[in-house]
Amino acid sequence: MIRDILLYTSIFTILSTLIPFIRHDFWIFRVFEYPRLQKLVLNVGLVLAIFLFAFPVTITDKIVSALLLVNLGYLIFLIFPFTIFGKKQIISTSDTNSKNNLKLFIANVYQENKKATEYLKLIDTYNPDVVLMVETDDWWESKMDALIPKYPYQIKAPLRNTYGMIFYSKFELLDGNVKYLVKNDIPSIETLIDLPSGQLVKLYCLHPEPPVPQENPRSTERDKEILLIAEKAKESKYPVIVMGDLNDVAWSYTTELFGKISGLLDPRRGRGFFNSFNAKYFFLRFPLDHIFCSADFALSSIKRLPNCGSDHFSMCVDLCYNPKAEKHNNVPVATQEDKELADEKINERTSEK
Repeated sequence: MIRDILLYTSIFTILSTLIPFIRHDFWIFRVFEYPRLQKLVLNVGLVLAIFLFAFPVTITDKIVSALLLVNLGYLIFLIFPFTIFGKKQIISTSDTNSKNNLKLFIANVYQENKKATEYLKLIDTYNPDVVLMVETDDWWESKMDALIPKYPYQIKAPLRNTYGMIFYSKFELLDGNVKYLVKNDIPSIETLIDLPSGQLVKLYCLHPEPPVPQENPRSTERDKEILLIAEKAKESKYPVIVMGDLNDVAWSYTTELFGKISGLLDPRRGRGFFNSFNAKYFFLRFPLDHIFCSADFALSSIKRLPNCGSDHFSMCVDLCYNPKAEKHNNVPVATQEDKELADEKINERTSEK
């Protein structure tokens, strides 16, 4: 009985690693990209259980056990870049209060959550320069407007469909506007931020749909929006920051393609997972809320903040604009194949609501 359970669980674990190799947009192929760390833990447990309690005897047992060991090695290889032992994409700096620093706060508040006061206290504690809140409707806008005295510049697109977005800044915003890149009810924000040094920074904020049956059964629209922002970032003449709940994990092939096309850096690499979702279930946590930056930034700090009643933890990242950092940062580069794949996804036909 135990041997059968271990055998079939092992086969499922191996298949769950192989399924994402099928580059199909349907949700069942994409969702298995998310629990990479969970698959690793399960794989380790299965290997230990097999060799301690059900040592392989039959040919089938031996083949599955060998494949499980290969699967374990592959998962370690995939996860390694996001551990403290991996190579950092962006260098660290001790600068925290220079005129070129920009501290960014992002929170998916969970629209039905009513703990607005806790978010206000959290923002006051960490004192970010800009605040992005998603899943925000009119109620959330009214509560967060308490920030206005300290954050006089705002861009707002509150909605009742869980894709509302409100943005507050201490620093002046130039050419700020709300865009609807893929669907007419999924907003994103584009703006220039004028740092105290006078340096302008291009900021993109987004929150695309996740590829799940109750939202959108395909990842087509999500991937398209992410890659459209990647192209915009690559073409920008200013330093660039992209932030938002991407509804995609840091290690997915879409997010990796985003990095190669945009040339932007992920501060998580070489520092840890900083899993921001799901705040309610410790065994189902993934890094979904992201802040990426161009190679002319260094990282002052990255933190996952306490939960405020949402299913997401808030994130706070402090970046320092420093053109000299570009020589030391590990910038991803797109191949011709990457560019063709991105073009294909951007030009793929999407459904409209």
